[in-house]
Amino acid sequence: MSLTDNYKLNLIQWYPGHIAKAEKKLQEQLKLVDVVLEVRDARIPLATQHPQVKQWIGNKPRVLVLNRLDMITPQIQEVWKDWFKQEEEVAYFTNAQQGKGVAAVSKATQTAGMAVNKRRRDRGMLPRPIRAVVIGFPNVGKSALINRLVGKRVVESAARPGVTRQLRWVRISKELELLDAPGVIPVKLEDQEAALKLAICDDIGQASYDNQLVAAGFVDILNYLQAVSSNLLPKEILKSRYDLDSINHTGEAYLHLLAEHRYQGDVERTARQLVTDYRKGYLGYIPLELPHTW
Repeated sequence: MSLTDNYKLNLIQWYPGHIAKAEKKLQEQLKLVDVVLEVRDARIPLATQHPQVKQWIGNKPRVLVLNRLDMITPQIQEVWKDWFKQEEEVAYFTNAQQGKGVAAVSKATQTAGMAVNKRRRDRGMLPRPIRAVVIGFPNVGKSALINRLVGKRVVESAARPGVTRQLRWVRISKELELLDAPGVIPVKLEDQEAALKLAICDDIGQASYDNQLVAAGFVDILNYLQAVSSNLLPKEILKSRYDLDSINHTGEAYLHLLAEHRYQGDVERTARQLVTDYRKGYLGYIPLELPHTW
């Protein structure tokens, strides 16, 4: 049974007009690009995989970046690294805010684009900077990654989805130019479990969902992961923080119990607190998906 069989997210304003326009323009700009950097959230590497990216980029080389390395454990990183390797993909893990792992991404991007200048030289043409585009869901850290690649703040970056609204080229060096693109989300996300994880991780706008449904779904996911992958997660995640265990309760029931236990019965406040505590890392370094549970 799916975690989301019992509820549906209230997906309002799921596909804002500026994203629709940006997606169309992005597809046009992709024709000018040599390499694609696809940035995902390391806590949810599969839920932040845009279903149309492969179709958009065709045969162009792609560098897969899993950002927010600081929000998962080294053990989880290895699990995902091994899984992507089995899928014949190399995953580059970064903490773009701190700059960790960014040098490897820069090198991989230039290596991926070397064939472009080889072809130019073969035709008697001068080499030119490799043109790369950075794409991914809103708020996964694309702008922070670009600022780190450039070595200074050149694009606006904020901890909320949808800050980047327009496409723009950024010169990184004489070898590399980057196109910073707004976050793109699918026209309609059929997979409600993926939508739930995007909401929990703050990778879609808050207007898109109901806080209480999201918080209850979050508890259901934690209970499930603790049941099937306890060796990869901290022990008694919610009990350690709130002195109330969730393991014998549904997410919805736990939300109401926790509201009575800690927040004077205020369920909405409880829901916001639960999700905020997760986003800030107060509950520990917890992924919301693992390869064998997808």
